[in-house]
Amino acid sequence: MECESMQEIDENIEENSNDSDKDSAGNDEVQKKKIYLPGKPLKKEEELVVDKTAYRMLHHAQSGAPCLSFDIILDNLGNNRENYPLSMYLVAGTQAAKTHINNLLVMKMENLYDIKDDSDDESDDDELNDEDQIKPKMSIAPIKHQGCVNRIRYTRIGKTTLAASWSELGRVHIWNLDKQLNALDNDELLRTYRKKYEKNDENIKPLFSFKGHLSEGYGLDWCSTEIGMLASGDCKGNIHIWNINDNDNSATWHVDQRPYNSHAPYSVEDIQWSPNERHVLASCSVDKSIKIWDTRASPQSACMLTAFGTHTADINVISWNHKETQFLISGGDDGLICVWDLRQFGSNGSSPLAIFKQHIAPVTTLEWHPQEATVFASGGADDQIAQWDLSVEADELEEIEHNELKKLPPQLLFIHQGQTDIKELHWHPQCSGTIISTAHSGFNVFQLNKKLEKLYNSGLLKH
Repeated sequence: MECESMQEIDENIEENSNDSDKDSAGNDEVQKKKIYLPGKPLKKEEELVVDKTAYRMLHHAQSGAPCLSFDIILDNLGNNRENYPLSMYLVAGTQAAKTHINNLLVMKMENLYDIKDDSDDESDDDELNDEDQIKPKMSIAPIKHQGCVNRIRYTRIGKTTLAASWSELGRVHIWNLDKQLNALDNDELLRTYRKKYEKNDENIKPLFSFKGHLSEGYGLDWCSTEIGMLASGDCKGNIHIWNINDNDNSATWHVDQRPYNSHAPYSVEDIQWSPNERHVLASCSVDKSIKIWDTRASPQSACMLTAFGTHTADINVISWNHKETQFLISGGDDGLICVWDLRQFGSNGSSPLAIFKQHIAPVTTLEWHPQEATVFASGGADDQIAQWDLSVEADELEEIEHNELKKLPPQLLFIHQGQTDIKELHWHPQCSGTIISTAHSGFNVFQLNKKLEKLYNSGLLKH
């Protein structure tokens, strides 16, 4: 992201407008709407339009250069937030055209309203006028970063907000984000910060950098049960474990130079620490395997379990269920999503509990819902995000109205489209049902319509 473009990215969130709906209202009678499934070619006279009745909230945002990775920063605005407008904080990393113009982006999105139902009472003109004046806004406090940011992950140690970033230059950095977060909550501080940034006066350096990896990488995760513990994995198949040294209130990290390298020479694509065991982590790789590690053992013998033989291509991403910790999901270049029970892992490989083949291109991101143990979302290079619920079962007695839907698994609840080359998604842990996703085309923030969720959960609405 070039410095001169920084002024253009603030307040660059597109609010959903009903104008297009009004303009096309007169044509609804002559235009027949059909269900579209990803991968189906469009005819010349056909175009895709969003069905806004499926959403409770939908916003689009641009950050200048695209971001391969981002993470959600927890805040003090409360949990289980459902009242609008919503506000949220993120940290992301850019993939700029030139190595030296990349940035970490500490972001605040605010004034995120829901989609208004046409049946809502709109007689209060004053209320509408006030709402029209409050547009969605995205403010950004950038930090210069050497190299494209392959992956970024957030944590908090005490009252300090930190982020670890994987650079394409083969280095892993740790950053203090407190100054940027303070600026985002004060317009005057943010203006001052941005002026210094644009003049190159704001020379912010990482708290700590590790240069011991033999190549760049993508695997990166903070341990949620051990403060300051980090794991990083590179494209040579090496995983290094970081432990914090807190001496004289000056935090540094000790990185074990002995790599966990059972994946070598194949790339480690993702890492997930166990949600409830501080010495246990999982990794996935280009070697088509998932491995479970115990860091109490020496690196040579730390690989305790391996699952292989199901994915037929690189495994790109894994997610560990924080509610039912025996479950793990994986997504690969083969378009497969596999649901695993860790109790069935064995030395001779294992079979997944379920396999889904909805994506028609590599699965690049997936994540369990933070509160609902059976729900997860997935995204891929086929430009679709799918929401799933493993608790839904097929009803053989129910007639399926649309032939296009007969082949869909009953666990598939929802398909979101509109982004190009989706890279990463996360559920917001504090904003109920909110998914944020980044793609080459920018960010989306959306929620599924509550009425649809209730119908699915009650079994009244199925494919």
